[in-house]
Amino acid sequence: MPLNEIINIFDWFKIRFVENEGMAFGKVIPGIYGKLILTLFRIIVVGWGVFYVNKLIKEKQFPTKLLICLGLIIGGALGNIIDSAFYGMIFNASYYGGPVAQFLPEGGGYAPFLYGKVVDMFSFTFFPPVFNIADAGISVGIFIILLFYRRVFN
Repeated sequence: MPLNEIINIFDWFKIRFVENEGMAFGKVIPGIYGKLILTLFRIIVVGWGVFYVNKLIKEKQFPTKLLICLGLIIGGALGNIIDSAFYGMIFNASYYGGPVAQFLPEGGGYAPFLYGKVVDMFSFTFFPPVFNIADAGISVGIFIILLFYRRVFN
């Protein structure tokens, strides 16, 4: 799909191809190292999450639904890490109204390792930000933990 192309699925739901340079809802850490800081932060969070889940499993004192929520958060963060780590290396740049990005272009991708963008594609009329499955997993996991499992983290 060309950048910003929209496919109408329903009146209230669309597939819209955007490339997100930052984090959730398009927020960006400014500066030359902002993207690197964000990606390294994601890697640290995933590492901590895997360590924490492993600890909970060894202690055998956890609700299964909490592990599912943590899995959604870790899986979503890992998906966004993979996207930002490799997407820029294997595709050339996309432009609004321009040609479709090429997979494995002859001259290389548009960004070095860890500096790529994250592809977002889900758009709802009642929720303006465009997001992806990884973002949804992170958001749902955090929401359920805050709603039902806050006491576990006290």
